[in-house]
Amino acid sequence: MATNKLKVAVIGLGNIGKVVASNLVKGNREVIISGHKLEDAKAFAHQLGSLATAAEVPEAIKEADIVVMAVWFSTIQELLKQYATELQGKIIIDPSNPIAPDGNGGFKKIIGAEESAGQIIAALLPKDSKMAKALGTLGAASLSGAAFQKPEAAVLFYATDDSGINATIEELIKDSGFEPVRVGSIDQSIRIEVFGDLHEFGALGKTVTKSELKETV
Repeated sequence: MATNKLKVAVIGLGNIGKVVASNLVKGNREVIISGHKLEDAKAFAHQLGSLATAAEVPEAIKEADIVVMAVWFSTIQELLKQYATELQGKIIIDPSNPIAPDGNGGFKKIIGAEESAGQIIAALLPKDSKMAKALGTLGAASLSGAAFQKPEAAVLFYATDDSGINATIEELIKDSGFEPVRVGSIDQSIRIEVFGDLHEFGALGKTVTKSELKETV
């Protein structure tokens, strides 16, 4: 196993957090798991095996180079304020979608129609930290089911203002079992959030491979 890879912490033990952590472990990547309750994080880390460890949120952030905020959009905003010091200089991954139940069995957007969670989160970044919108372009079922598919990997889109972290984000996505495709800067993140043209629950409507993407777009 490569020991020179950046350390990853996954904050959040919801559907997306668990799948992201599981996929990374399958890709032979060490993961620090953290959530609301340490005992739940420990139980899940034990389930994943020797590549996973558990820690309280501040310790997980301190230990990691890359912090995946696999929690609700509003919770990410709170965590960025609460742990502003610990997050300085880190690479922050935002997989969030700014949605809530609409009362009719579906979901509604909780920010303006032309606003993106990615841009709102980017405006709150702690000093010297860098951010990518990533790992949230598929629902949890597809994120699990389509990982490491053969013969051609399924695509996961990402957006970042900092091209210096492109290689790091792409390595993370590949280790998660997907083919990375950059859509541009954070101002493009609306496209890869729910209802966006490149989201599974938007115009794209499904998982795609790179060759299928060329036919679609």
